[in-house]
Amino acid sequence: MSFAQVHLKTARGRWILAATVLGSGLTMLDSTVVNVALPFLGRDLKTDMSGLQWSVNAYTLTLAGLILLGGGLGDRYGRRKIFLIGTVWFALASLMCGLATNIEVLIAARALQGVGGALLTPGSLAIIQASFCRDDRPRAVGAWSGLGGVASAIGPLVGGWLVQGPGWRWAFLINLPFAALVVLVTLRHVPETRDEQSTGKFDVAGSALAALALAGVTYGLIDLGTPLPLIAGIVLGVAFVALEIRRSPDALVPVGLFKNHVFTAVNVVTLIMYGAMGVAFFLLGLQLQVVSQFGPIAAGSALLPVTLLMMVLSAPAGELAKRIGPRWPMTLGILVAGLGFLWMASIGEGSNYWLQVLPAVSLFGLGLSAAVAPLTATVLATADERYAGTASGINNAVARTGSLLLVAALPPMVGLVGTAFDQPAVFDVGYRLAMLISAGLMGVSALITFLTIRTNVLRDPQN
Repeated sequence: MSFAQVHLKTARGRWILAATVLGSGLTMLDSTVVNVALPFLGRDLKTDMSGLQWSVNAYTLTLAGLILLGGGLGDRYGRRKIFLIGTVWFALASLMCGLATNIEVLIAARALQGVGGALLTPGSLAIIQASFCRDDRPRAVGAWSGLGGVASAIGPLVGGWLVQGPGWRWAFLINLPFAALVVLVTLRHVPETRDEQSTGKFDVAGSALAALALAGVTYGLIDLGTPLPLIAGIVLGVAFVALEIRRSPDALVPVGLFKNHVFTAVNVVTLIMYGAMGVAFFLLGLQLQVVSQFGPIAAGSALLPVTLLMMVLSAPAGELAKRIGPRWPMTLGILVAGLGFLWMASIGEGSNYWLQVLPAVSLFGLGLSAAVAPLTATVLATADERYAGTASGINNAVARTGSLLLVAALPPMVGLVGTAFDQPAVFDVGYRLAMLISAGLMGVSALITFLTIRTNVLRDPQN
């Protein structure tokens, strides 16, 4: 049996899906569980808002800068092999995070975590694309999105429980047993797949330029008083684009993929949408604890409706996109998520969970559930199958880059600097403005989706 013909309803199909969900869920869980721990690690390690931003962005930076290389390594040397290496790397870096004695060590460990994430994240989606038969892929991607979204949403709840119980360090140490489970399931059940046509040298220079460009821009946005890193990052970004064009078709980012205008458009949508979401997840947990005076567990529990909605609706959303096309599910889903952000802007001092927090996050979760699976399926459908790892890597890098840049830029722009996380009145004003801006960005994403994504793209992706 060809591994490209595995069916989702078979035992092997379910095990493959379980392994990929567990692996990608590991990085999603970590990305969100940390947000609830931010006030506590900030006080314990004696840092300020910029330290909190870097504790989030150091991870996102290396993940976004190297995820394309991770996808290419999987295509060349075996997606299962690179997926496993990334999982073990991620676990060891998580241990280092849990043992950090100061903010500098934590930031360095978070950067190493991102390297592990860059190896395992594109592999999870590429394994699905390369293993399942074409008719089952949209539903498999929908299930992957929904169950992976559960990890993202449940992360703050787990983080709250750990912070309020054994302490913030366990927000990282909890990754170790999950990583062991991922390794066990993958070794036992996941087939190896690779791109047999992959040749030539890896674009190491492109990887280095991408990471350095993102580092410069991120540093410059967090510290607006120091323009030199921002300028250097922009220059390096231009150099990266020029190098990729010159190296095509052996570039880190094959420019030929962007000849499909739908692939380009959906990645622009991803950049803006995930940028807004990154800001919301970064600030909401802080707002609930600093201003609304929720405890860590209560603040984490606030996002449970997103968990339930993603679990129930993402797979059907993937199936719906297969039948009617991704244009309307994506457009309406992004708009509804943006309305959720508008409602979240009203959360402040004395907010009631049932009247303000629950409706706002439920509306956001409803929109996210409708949009994510069709978006992911569209990215993969519009790329040649031999570029499965590269295409998923590009989309993941774009998503992480959007979050990285907005989390770096928006808090200082709205006055969230210095010790703002210990000043409720200051934090409240900045939070509300940031959420309004995020809602506006979701509106822009929905408009681009409506104007550029064809209804028949999953049936006829190349025309």
